[in-house]
Amino acid sequence: MTQKIEDFTLQHKPVIPIAFPYTKNTVPKNGIVLAADVGGTKTNMALFKVKDAQFTILNEKSYHTKDYTSFIEMVRSFHSNKLIKIDSICLGVAGPVFEGKVQGTNFPWYIDGQEISKELRIASVFIINDMEANAYGLATLQEKDFEIIHKGSHLPGNAVILSPGTGLGEVGLYWDGTHYHPFASEGGHCDFSPRNTLEIALWKYMHKKYTHVSWERVLSGSGILDTYQFLIQYRKQTVPTFIQQSMLNKNAATVITNLAMQGKDAICRETFDLFTKFLAMESAQLALKMKATGGIYIGGGIVPKIIKGMNRTVFNRGFIESGRLNKLLEMVPVKLILNEKTAMLGAAYYGAMAFNN
Repeated sequence: MTQKIEDFTLQHKPVIPIAFPYTKNTVPKNGIVLAADVGGTKTNMALFKVKDAQFTILNEKSYHTKDYTSFIEMVRSFHSNKLIKIDSICLGVAGPVFEGKVQGTNFPWYIDGQEISKELRIASVFIINDMEANAYGLATLQEKDFEIIHKGSHLPGNAVILSPGTGLGEVGLYWDGTHYHPFASEGGHCDFSPRNTLEIALWKYMHKKYTHVSWERVLSGSGILDTYQFLIQYRKQTVPTFIQQSMLNKNAATVITNLAMQGKDAICRETFDLFTKFLAMESAQLALKMKATGGIYIGGGIVPKIIKGMNRTVFNRGFIESGRLNKLLEMVPVKLILNEKTAMLGAAYYGAMAFNN
């Protein structure tokens, strides 16, 4: 079931304090903000009324991204009430953003903030990376919105979010001593680094299929299916008929992870555990590159749905496996973001902070 956005009030002292750029505002001004989380599979859109740091949801809807030719077409379908004037739009988009423009990575849209502003006659339009929106959304969350995967030591320092879903999003958060400053990254497209014979064989399988083997190729929905198909071939097995039938009607990655959690298929379980190990490995690499003692936050559309079946021992063994700096990794907390609308909330907060800037 899709999680609904709830009204929320910004806390005076948020659990995770975030700094917002290009604004003199310390709290959001009053107005109407349209926020969108634009992904390769779906786009979530919501309209908020903001008053005295209270965000009230006026309308919310989810769309299949590829059913539309542009964001402008989608927003016109979403909002047709001319009595409600939108003051600001903020889009969190899955793709590299340059000067308010972005070509989607896993969908065909080209989004131009100036074009949206002109066509919809809204002066304040902001285009940010979807993972930046996730990072800004952390400021709206409470302790109940997180689940601890690895406790760590909670030392002040930089932080990182990585989110496996249709693709693999990553974002850094620089710690200035009082607040976190999000900055976009396309780290999910860096090279996957296998550690043993089995993983090298997987790399060769992926390389033959894609040429470039990135972390996104293994830490994504399609990566789960590719890993399963590799293991079927590597273990000289055949796909059971009941799994073939299930994959005809349901998402393949969901079928694999569900069967793994139910203990109904050994290859599905091995696929699940490899995904878990790879998630731990990339989390550790980001922790080392960013010296992220402030924490690793895991979001996205996959992990919250499978966390109950995840083998924590596999994760922790894969996470603390970096030789001379294992002591550093032991200090890094790893938390799961349970609120699947974090990016939407971050886009709303970002858009509201820009009112009357």
